[in-house]
Amino acid sequence: MMQLRAAAIACAVAVMTAAASAQMGSGLRGATPLNTEGSAPPIAPPVDSAGRAVRNYPEQPPLIPHSIEGFQIHLNGNTCLSCHRRTQTGQSGAPMVSVTHFTDRDGQVLATLAPRRYFCTECHVPQYDAKPPVKNDFVDIDTMLSRSKSGDRQ
Repeated sequence: MMQLRAAAIACAVAVMTAAASAQMGSGLRGATPLNTEGSAPPIAPPVDSAGRAVRNYPEQPPLIPHSIEGFQIHLNGNTCLSCHRRTQTGQSGAPMVSVTHFTDRDGQVLATLAPRRYFCTECHVPQYDAKPPVKNDFVDIDTMLSRSKSGDRQ
């Protein structure tokens, strides 16, 4: 009985090891073993676009349509505001910081940017021409609604 149990455990371990080995090539690590530090993939080039990207869901922060390399956002300065501050948008042509960014967490409207909205890249990210590392089957709400009207349930 004990030998049968040991054989079953050994068989299960072998099957799990084979399954894990088969998945190694398709995961985020590629063929890099777990006990080895792999090299980072190259950074994709930024996408500079004049237009605004379509948002995938309501309340999604807008994407940054230009490179922000060299921009600094710290306690004493924010490079983003050199173009997006209300008083600069006429010269820069950039959209003004949203009015929602002038409200504190208690709902009080402020004369200046709310401290919790000062560090832009906590929510807004630049666009990159990058292949997604994993398959993504996200479907936006408009597509879901049009599918439900047409009876397509995919």
